[in-house]
Amino acid sequence: MNKPDTAIHQYLQKHSFEALRPKAVLFDMDGVLYNSMPNHAIAWQRSMAKFGINMSAHDAYATEGARGVDTIREMVRQQQGREITEQEAQLMYDEKTRQFHAMPETQVMTGIPELMAQLQADGLSIGVVTGSGQRPLINRLLKDFGQYLDELHIVTAYDVKRGKPNPDPYLMGLTKMGGLQPWQALVIENAPLGVRAGVAARIFTIAVNTGPLPHELLESEGANLLFSQMTDLSQSWPDIWQAILQG
Repeated sequence: MNKPDTAIHQYLQKHSFEALRPKAVLFDMDGVLYNSMPNHAIAWQRSMAKFGINMSAHDAYATEGARGVDTIREMVRQQQGREITEQEAQLMYDEKTRQFHAMPETQVMTGIPELMAQLQADGLSIGVVTGSGQRPLINRLLKDFGQYLDELHIVTAYDVKRGKPNPDPYLMGLTKMGGLQPWQALVIENAPLGVRAGVAARIFTIAVNTGPLPHELLESEGANLLFSQMTDLSQSWPDIWQAILQG
């Protein structure tokens, strides 16, 4: 993967932007802010089995970031050859939610507190763009990151009709952060569909591969920078910010 200055140059050339001048950073939630994907994968497998749907851990990681109801409707379409309504999918998703919250609470991703402190010190605002919409998760975001984040800067599954990998969630994120342009924000993602959504929104997208998927999958979706873990991104942030300021 490219160095920050090279990645920024290529990004600006691709979109014909004059400069990358971020005012905000838009974080995905699961697998980025929280080490929650292992629990989500188990919850997906257990809940979908109750409805006759075979969903593997790989499926859970590969579809991460999409609206849960969209994932369910697609799985039913593929495996059972039938169409279900969003309301039917929501009932199935409610079971997945129940399964997830029955497990122990997941931890904040190592490296996130240090990264957020640096972003705030550099004058950047924080937003969250998630395919989830469960109220307990939103409440936890506000509890854990209240010094950086407020509810007005959180995009959930219920804020858009089309979830990731469409650009709509991140475009909504730009709106909620004060009507920013793509070159005025950064995206931090861990999932292929999320990376694709950030890239489709023309936002500089940093991928952190906190799951089991190969690096090549995130690179193929167009990630501008790629890190193996959140601590690597946190440690590299001063170099990235310097490259942005000099770009």
